[in-house]
Amino acid sequence: MNMERRMPARLRGSAQLRDMVRENRIDMSDIICPVFFVEGKGIKEEIPSLRGQYHYSVDAFLKDLPELKSKGIRALLLFGVPKEKDAQADCAKDAGGVVQSALRALKEADGGMLLLTDVCLCQYKSDGHCCFFHGDGHIDREKTLKVLVEAALSHAQAGADILAPSDMMDGRVGAIREALDEGGYSHVPIMAYSAKYASSFYGPFRDAAHSAPGFGDRKAYQMDPANKREALVELLLDVEEGADFLMVKPAMPYLDIIQDARQNTRLPVAAYQVSGEYALLRNGFEQGILEEKGLFESLLCIKRSGADLIITYFAKDVQEWIGRYQTEGNCV
Repeated sequence: MNMERRMPARLRGSAQLRDMVRENRIDMSDIICPVFFVEGKGIKEEIPSLRGQYHYSVDAFLKDLPELKSKGIRALLLFGVPKEKDAQADCAKDAGGVVQSALRALKEADGGMLLLTDVCLCQYKSDGHCCFFHGDGHIDREKTLKVLVEAALSHAQAGADILAPSDMMDGRVGAIREALDEGGYSHVPIMAYSAKYASSFYGPFRDAAHSAPGFGDRKAYQMDPANKREALVELLLDVEEGADFLMVKPAMPYLDIIQDARQNTRLPVAAYQVSGEYALLRNGFEQGILEEKGLFESLLCIKRSGADLIITYFAKDVQEWIGRYQTEGNCV
């Protein structure tokens, strides 16, 4: 065969051709924006380790909400950072808690925004862990599931559109699903943090959420970064227990896991471009080491690996990047 008959570059000769054959695209409907809520009023404080991200009181966030909407953001992932934490994580399930109050205020102000809530205990427990422990140091799964279910129900009652349990406790998706169905919230979907790794990329988030563990680490319940097959076990268990979405976290260091999720399930797959990924990329850009379109490229690789949805701290920039790098055929 004349090898000139096989010239893939023929399809790269113009922006129009490249656009025509582009296999993956980012759309703002794919993007979920994380937000950190705190108690009080008039608070908008930049998080030092996550430049461009803020601790918001609800009233201050409502002032910024029109700007976020103008940037194409349609979905928010809410995190709560209470002033006081305790050993029993009581504020996680408090109807007047940070996230619950933010949900009600946002629903009243703008019912069109899709609101997801992180369901976990680490932000609310004084020891920073996502679970309770027996005296011998083993996880008290029964007590942990009980409090997680109570927290999840309080979010549903306050108006959450999607619940996202991130604790990685065995059985929590099934327990939350059962409680929602029995409590009159069978319409509320669950986006399970199904393959959440015990990663080194969470540092800035722990600073933002004041959730660094007070002792030990989270390796007893989050996944070993060396394990791939185990992730599929976790993903399929969550499918069986009634998850409506699956999530892989972090994203870029675990593209192979995102691909496995996509190839082995039919549910929508989300990926979380976590705080450490964001901080590294943003610092690279600000120091002139990385071009801005490289930041957009980081989202494209997540999409290419099979993610339907991307949770990213770059959410406010994505609409502009789409116009600049995707529709003009100038991605790379």
